[in-house]
Amino acid sequence: MNADHEAGRRTSPRSRPFALTLLYGAAALTITLAGMRSVADIITPVFLALVITVTVHPVRRALERTRLPAWLVSVVMLVCAYLLILVLTLALTLSVAQLATLIPQYTSELTQRVTDLGGALQTLGVDQEQIDRMVNAIDPGQLVSLVGSLLSGTLGVLSDLLFLFTVLLFMAFDTNGLRRGLAVLADRFPDPVTALAHFTQGTRSYMGVSAVFGLIVAVIDGVVLYLLDVPGAFAWAVLAFVTNFIPNIGFVIGLIPPALIALLEDGPGLMLTVIALYSVINFVIQSIIQPRVVGDTVGLSPTLTFLSLVFWTWVLGPLAALLAVPLSLLMRALLVEADPGASWALPLISGKPAPAGEPMRPEPAPPD
Repeated sequence: MNADHEAGRRTSPRSRPFALTLLYGAAALTITLAGMRSVADIITPVFLALVITVTVHPVRRALERTRLPAWLVSVVMLVCAYLLILVLTLALTLSVAQLATLIPQYTSELTQRVTDLGGALQTLGVDQEQIDRMVNAIDPGQLVSLVGSLLSGTLGVLSDLLFLFTVLLFMAFDTNGLRRGLAVLADRFPDPVTALAHFTQGTRSYMGVSAVFGLIVAVIDGVVLYLLDVPGAFAWAVLAFVTNFIPNIGFVIGLIPPALIALLEDGPGLMLTVIALYSVINFVIQSIIQPRVVGDTVGLSPTLTFLSLVFWTWVLGPLAALLAVPLSLLMRALLVEADPGASWALPLISGKPAPAGEPMRPEPAPPD
């Protein structure tokens, strides 16, 4: 009888093998990701609206201390959110438009650079057929067309602004109701509410850190490009600010346009100078200092920050590159911090062991 009882316990659902549990989790994850990819056009702007609302929420808290009417506070918060998204959209559009304006002016120079490159490869012993194939592939007309398509795609973002603005409108006026609802739920479900509070704090800290470092990088890059007499220095500085919100590889994206223009303007020497200075300035600040500050601020390791960029861009598209860290913070809050049994994963996520004698779970935070 005892043997049968033990056998029943081993085959009960509560003692399911770990491998089977892992397979169930992988299957659920696959279905979830497929669903997210199918509705990425909805998820991305909605989450962007949430991040913007969280970012400008300190404005609401400051205005609430002045005893202004609640509706007026919501209107001011909404205006701040609208201004923020318009500034970012116009900054990106300005940079792409500047590139689209400059490239056609350098068509002859681009053709000459391609010819010079072919001659250099020939002296190195590269087969002439391969050189001809490469030279024919680098068509200045196609490059101009590519830049034009990029500009059209950037302007196409404007068509999504109406949906984004509508979502921001509802979020701005629903903030107080949501805060009251979370306060009521805090007594019954303290862990999920605390996790969501940590998500809002981490997201706001990340956006603030990225904005500060982005402004520093933009000013330094703009001054350097101006002193080097690279056309469009202001536009490339603005682009450097926007791409700073993309973890780890943002400086590479911001480097391509000014390096290309420098090559066409004054040859490989100026291009290499721009690349060298950008690498020293942007790589040190954006890829070494900033990830460490972000990791200390929001509790994500540099490796996880980079992987989140790749993962969320694959799942939700290019715009998710700007939202990779907030998306990872939300997943950490929902899947780890909200579950007391998953607190063991927090040191792995942050890349730092929990101090001896202290719990691994974060300290409770009030609903924000």
